[in-house]
Amino acid sequence: MREVDMCVVGLGPTGRALAHRAMRAGMTVAAVDPRPDRLWSPTYACWADELPPWLPATVIATRIPRPTIWTTTHHRVNRQYCVLSKPELHAALPLDNVLVVAGRATHIEPHRVELADRTTITATTVFDARGLTSPGRRRTASAHGIFVDADLAAPMIDDGDGLLMDWRPDNGAGPKEPPSFLYAMPLGDGTVVFEETSLGLAGGMPQRELRRRTLNRLVAHGIRLTGTERSEAAHYPLDQPPPKHGAGQVIPFGSRGGMMNPATGYSVADSLAMADTAVAALQEGSDPIAALWPWRTRLVHWMRTRGLWGLGRLTTEQSIAAFDSFFNTSPRGQRAVLSTRDDYATLGAVLVDTVAHTWPFHWRFDFIGWTNRNRWTDYPFSQLPTSTARPQH
Repeated sequence: MREVDMCVVGLGPTGRALAHRAMRAGMTVAAVDPRPDRLWSPTYACWADELPPWLPATVIATRIPRPTIWTTTHHRVNRQYCVLSKPELHAALPLDNVLVVAGRATHIEPHRVELADRTTITATTVFDARGLTSPGRRRTASAHGIFVDADLAAPMIDDGDGLLMDWRPDNGAGPKEPPSFLYAMPLGDGTVVFEETSLGLAGGMPQRELRRRTLNRLVAHGIRLTGTERSEAAHYPLDQPPPKHGAGQVIPFGSRGGMMNPATGYSVADSLAMADTAVAALQEGSDPIAALWPWRTRLVHWMRTRGLWGLGRLTTEQSIAAFDSFFNTSPRGQRAVLSTRDDYATLGAVLVDTVAHTWPFHWRFDFIGWTNRNRWTDYPFSQLPTSTARPQH
């Protein structure tokens, strides 16, 4: 095949956005994916102000003006949260003038991509946007979601509301079991996803345990399922490091390139917003990795990763105390943890303040790893009771 300016391997939302923006900038682009026209499976959401201005408003399926947090008390985050429409996002990223190749990449080099059928694509720059591989024993985000009709979900989720984190003790987990919280959002299609979520455990939490906890939550709030509800699963590492500097290499992009917030597991909005940065660097003849990862951004990523390690060894009670402290901090402090890529000073202050305002005092040693450093490592989930709350008909 002819040589192109850019070859993007992987057409998830971030890879598709990168190929689309490079095409719009006048570059010649090839894109490789085994199923390039497929509609993505996961549910994507973000803070509305994180989305790049070039995306149309139609990509937002539902808006939550002030999402809810439950710790020991009720919090409201004064920042608009949104769930994305996968069909509209796909449509907003056309690849009309991109050479789209349906196939599986088996060998990727800085200027060459070989497919399973021996097809070869040569390019000035190759981006690897295939997402993350299985986490193994790495620090992991795990979630199990059940899609419930909005009318059935009404006892827990009203119109225009959403639960960003719910730490109330109704998931059936005991105080000596690894913690998890509930995420519940209306999707704009007449359904609400209820998703029990675990952040930071080495190797993650098994799907059967997360499903058990999700069902327990629904039963506790009087939500009666029909038994036909769809479900989704998530299980991916949170500690993907940024790529090292150096021109002339395959450039990992999106979650594969460390563009996932280690403290939250969010990556899509940031990756969409940074597509133009990567394209501009190429057009200027500079190193895209250096443009995407200045030292301030690398420092923020390192600090968030340290926070992730702390989060992954907390008990449920400690987690509630930590998030209660965090969601009482300033809007700028919250953004430094949740979104901002370079506000390292505020991020550091928030992390220190969260630990300093957590009681009792000795819990702070768990946060920083002086005690219980390996809590939950190799936790025997297989020994938990296998019975779960059954869907109510």
